[in-house]
Amino acid sequence: MPFGLTNAPATFQGLMNEIFRNCLRRFVLVFFDDILVYSTSWSDHLRHLHTVLEILKHHQLFVKMTKCAFGVSTIEYLGHIVSRQGVSADPSKLNAVADWPVSTSVKSLRGFLGLTCYYRKFIPHYGRESFPLTQLTKKDGFLWTPEATAAFHKLKELMLSPRVLALPDFTIPFIIESDASGSGIGAVLQQEGRPVAFTSKTLGPRNQALSTYEREMMAIVHAIKKWHHYLQGRHFIIKTDHHSLKYFLNHKAHTPFQQKWVTKLLGYDYEIHYRQGSDNKAADALSRFRISHSSSTDQVQVFAMDSLPIGTDVSGQYIENLAITYPYHSWMDDLRRYNEGDLWILSKKQEVLAIAGLTQSPHTPSLSTTNHLLKFHIDNGLLKYNSRIVLSPDSIWKIKVFAAHHSVPTAGHAGFLKTYQRLSRSFYWPNKVWTDISMDFNVGLPPCQGKSVIFVVVDRLSKYAHFIALSHPYSAATIAQLFMDHVFKLHGMPSSIVCDRDPVFVSDFWKEFFKLHDVALRMSSGYHPQTDGQTEVVNRCLETYLRCFAAAQPKKWLLWLSWAEFSYNTAYHTSTKLTPFEVVYGQPPPMVTPYEPSTTRFANVDRSLVARDRMLTRLKSNLLMAQNRMKTQADKHRSKREFQVGDMVYLRLAPYRLQSLAAHSYHKLLPKFYGPYEILEKLGPVAYKLQLPTGCKIHPVFHVSCLKKHLGTHVTPSLTLPRITEDGIVQDEPLAILERKLVKRGNAAGVDVLVHWKGHTPEDATWEDYHDLQTRFPEFIAQVEAAFNSR
Repeated sequence: MPFGLTNAPATFQGLMNEIFRNCLRRFVLVFFDDILVYSTSWSDHLRHLHTVLEILKHHQLFVKMTKCAFGVSTIEYLGHIVSRQGVSADPSKLNAVADWPVSTSVKSLRGFLGLTCYYRKFIPHYGRESFPLTQLTKKDGFLWTPEATAAFHKLKELMLSPRVLALPDFTIPFIIESDASGSGIGAVLQQEGRPVAFTSKTLGPRNQALSTYEREMMAIVHAIKKWHHYLQGRHFIIKTDHHSLKYFLNHKAHTPFQQKWVTKLLGYDYEIHYRQGSDNKAADALSRFRISHSSSTDQVQVFAMDSLPIGTDVSGQYIENLAITYPYHSWMDDLRRYNEGDLWILSKKQEVLAIAGLTQSPHTPSLSTTNHLLKFHIDNGLLKYNSRIVLSPDSIWKIKVFAAHHSVPTAGHAGFLKTYQRLSRSFYWPNKVWTDISMDFNVGLPPCQGKSVIFVVVDRLSKYAHFIALSHPYSAATIAQLFMDHVFKLHGMPSSIVCDRDPVFVSDFWKEFFKLHDVALRMSSGYHPQTDGQTEVVNRCLETYLRCFAAAQPKKWLLWLSWAEFSYNTAYHTSTKLTPFEVVYGQPPPMVTPYEPSTTRFANVDRSLVARDRMLTRLKSNLLMAQNRMKTQADKHRSKREFQVGDMVYLRLAPYRLQSLAAHSYHKLLPKFYGPYEILEKLGPVAYKLQLPTGCKIHPVFHVSCLKKHLGTHVTPSLTLPRITEDGIVQDEPLAILERKLVKRGNAAGVDVLVHWKGHTPEDATWEDYHDLQTRFPEFIAQVEAAFNSR
């Protein structure tokens, strides 16, 4: 095997493990080319040596005689001295510590800490003693102080007088003694009173703020993880000076820290013993429960909480029998059996166990995903989230628990909010991504490769969006096919769709198509786009992206649409505290590596990547500003209003574009409110249905922000509602054509007509293009031409 190969050490170690497979950890230890043969008697040792040498001979491996030692009772192995007495540090290695000068740089200090850390298992409270020095290794933190000097010399003193650690004997139980202070935790692994290893760790500010109980529990968990190779599969004892930890296995884990640590200790066989210290450690439990003092210790007596007089004497021997009981519900067994076949619950349990280190995970989750999974724990076979029972998104138990919290007599058939609050205290079920979506069209874009419209589809939970370019005009069948090609194939069919009243979304084809797929269509309130505010916000963000990408060449916006979608879905979202990409896929989005100019020999590739990086840099700053304005802009002018059925209200059409074919000077003087009209029905908390005039083509459901209450008993005559297109445009209707004239448009002749608009005087008539008028009002033009031809 040549020198320099990075995988050479692993290959060689694999070879040694393979040839000594039947001897490893029985009488042979191998680390690369260091072979240690150990035995309990001389005859066994000779037999073991013969076996090892035969294996080396068979595989044509040779050892150097001058580097071998045979039949010795003390030997140096991997920087340690191994003897009958146990394991100690190699004195020749410790000489370097004795001669180590006071560090003058971070590099020198790290070298010193690296050497001492190798022998930290010999030093009690190593973490606490080295803490002042480790603080100096932080960025811009190297400032040598008298405290650092004292810690430096103290650590050298401890290193030069290390303890001799006992060799582990797996025929007798291990004992862990743990302790915690305000600044650190530590533990010692013992057998028959002799230390096998020490461990310690300093605590950061967050862990220092934990309670004494939690710090003591952290010390136990740290020790078990550190020495799991000694403890896994064996019964061991934990000794602690914190009395309440003795009952840890019998109590519920209430805090997130306790729940996390319970999962880490699953699979270990241990018992916790209280190490005698100060008395009265059970005072907290005794304050909740009272136990009768009985002269007979052969009988067990059970008492209710309030059945004994205050001040009843409590003997210490009854503390051992103290326990907290919880109510038992038979339906939990049914739920537990149901969850055994619930694939979503089983998958989530595997993720929780993987985070706890009890199973292997195929991939490493992100920090945010890990923090989320730490809120889950497994309690008596049930998956729980912050002490609440978890149900899968599709579980039939959601209907059962809802009925139990709403329809039974004790629930009183409460309203939505009270029922929700009652449910949320005991149960939790997450929403699924791409179950509830919204969609809209972004129109008015300059034509690019025949496309001038963007079909925007947004997942309402994760905020993930798809931007789909299409040509105008389009039909409901076209949009349905685009939905199947770009959304359904990736995420499946949703449960509900929120959209506005675009002709496509209110067409019979669209309604029937999604009805057959069992998808609920939820239309926004009449002329209140905030009902589908999420898609409206995404549209504004999309326009911001494209403006940044294609401002210099607007007709090439389609080339940047994919980058706009990627940028939006990988941007941090303030409401979810994650990127949409991470919510959907459970991992951070891949990084886009910045391009180093002139690193390719293809000029076109170089120009393309340079332009890409320039656009992404500009987009990043604009996107942040746009997201920070979203909620502020939506809530700026919002006020609280409420009406009753039967109230008379005025209808405001100001949110819609007051537009005819030409801009009128009198639009500023047009009425802002129409009516009043009677409220027929309240639909939800913010929508009302009005009694509009017969023949009116406006959808009668309006958002509360469009209404104003009529005061007084006198009702003035109602103004005629204007014509409103399906695009939400308030549009005048032509009444008559007063004049015609020929005009020049470029190199061609055109016709303009003077239009008298309905509801206005002839003095307000405007000149309009005859062709445009014919396109918008074909029935009116047909009547005019028929009357003209009949003359």
